[in-house]
Parts: sequence; C-alpha cells; structure tokens
Amino acid sequence: MKDTLTFDQLPEAVTKIQEKLDIIEQLLLQQQEQSPEQDEIMPVAKAAIFLDLAVPTVYSKVCRKELPVNKRGKRLYFYRSELMEWIKSGRKKTADEIREDALQHLTTNGKKAKVF
Repeated sequence: MKDTLTFDQLPEAVTKIQEKLDIIEQLLLQQQEQSPEQDEIMPVAKAAIFLDLAVPTVYSKVCRKELPVNKRGKRLYFYRSELMEWIKSGRKKTADEIREDALQHLTTNGKKAKVF
C-alpha cells in the first residue's frame, strides 16, 4: 500500500478515484456497444455484402458446407462473429476432404474402412 492519506488529502484522493471510475465506465460502455455488433445475425444478402461475395456464391458455399450457417425453415442466417472466425481461420475443408482424411486415418490404423 502506498503512503497513508491524511484527512486533508481525502478530497483529492476521492476525486482521482472518481475520475478513474469514469474512465473505466466509458471503456465498459464502448465495449458493450461493440459486442452486440459481433453477435449480429445477418440474412444471406447482408452476409454476402459483408463477405464481398455474390448471393449465389454464398448459397453455393453453404451447400458445400464451407460457410458456418444457421437455418430456420427455408431461411439462412449468419452470425457476424462466426463469419469473422471463418475469415480468420482461412480455408475450411470440404466434405469430400473430410471423408478422405477419415478414410486415410482408418486405413493407417489397420481398421477396415467403410466407404460413405
């Protein structure tokens, strides 16, 4: 602990504490404003704009299981945070590549491989 405060120093110390609390409050409010944007739910058209792709390209990537997607009825929805992670992670394996890796893993471990 730092120097002991005297009674005369208390008002100044309280003022400094209040200033620091105000700064912390502002930072928390800024972070809170940014957080909902990351979890924003986007329909296909908005996701296509975000990814700078044509809407049919987004549909084809979803069909090939290359994009993380949420489906409700006939509609597709995307979370901004999931799309950001997809962009950051680079290329995702396709369903065929996953099958190929699984078959290779099974054959190297001496087990019989089943063709899907």
